[in-house]
Amino acid sequence: MKIGLRLPQTGKNHATRENIIHLAQEAEDAGFDSLWVLERLIWPLNPQNPYPETKDGKFPEDWQYIFDPLETLTFVAAITDKIALGTSIIDMLFHNPVILARRFATLDVLSKGKSIAGFGIGWSKDEYQVSNIPFKDRGKRADEYVQIVKKIWTDDVVEFKGEYYNIPASKIGPKPVQKPHPPIYLGGYSQNTFARIANHANGWICVVRDSLDSVKSNIYKIRDECYKINRDPKDIQIAVILYPNVIYSDYTGKQEQGERQQRHFLNGSIDQVGRYLQEVKKA
Repeated sequence: MKIGLRLPQTGKNHATRENIIHLAQEAEDAGFDSLWVLERLIWPLNPQNPYPETKDGKFPEDWQYIFDPLETLTFVAAITDKIALGTSIIDMLFHNPVILARRFATLDVLSKGKSIAGFGIGWSKDEYQVSNIPFKDRGKRADEYVQIVKKIWTDDVVEFKGEYYNIPASKIGPKPVQKPHPPIYLGGYSQNTFARIANHANGWICVVRDSLDSVKSNIYKIRDECYKINRDPKDIQIAVILYPNVIYSDYTGKQEQGERQQRHFLNGSIDQVGRYLQEVKKA
């Protein structure tokens, strides 16, 4: 199991040049495997569809101030040497596929082959609106999009004719350092996403908050999609986003009693969080 950290990329108090440099270099020196960034375009005052993780449906406050993901990773590539650099996630449909593929290829070259492309299709109707992209048929668009990005990264002459995207026979460079291309991880929880992963991706990105039950169930669904196309499920890597809360207390016994009453996954002493991570690894 590999462990990565999210960069301090959001929020005025956290997202600073100095904090990014400090965490990136300290993480590499400490032996962490990867650094990650996310993407959000806007912070709507009245979201058309609510954010599921907050009581009032508002986006998290720190998303009002957010550095661009790929520019941040390119900056980090210049101050690190070995640690991998990933997006978790970029909503691919908000971007022209040729432009986004070239930006990732540039990051891969400048980082000496350390980029990880984490893609999603988004859920915010407000962000689709400002991107001038229809919310309808986003899954079908994503199927074409991933195929296009892989062709841009691997084919000497790139040509694509689809329902939503078209590229005339063209030379598009640079090509990534990683061969055949940087690993592609897809986020999402629908059966269509799992089929897309089995057919076109290297891995799945998911979030774990309260338990591993849904993750285990979805891993089996991804495996089933792999079996349908005779792909080895072991080819699919699982990237899990976790939010551990380490509690320090002089009253360990009282703390442990309270946690037995409400066992919040990844919430506890450093040893308990470590045991939870082992459960993640086993799953």
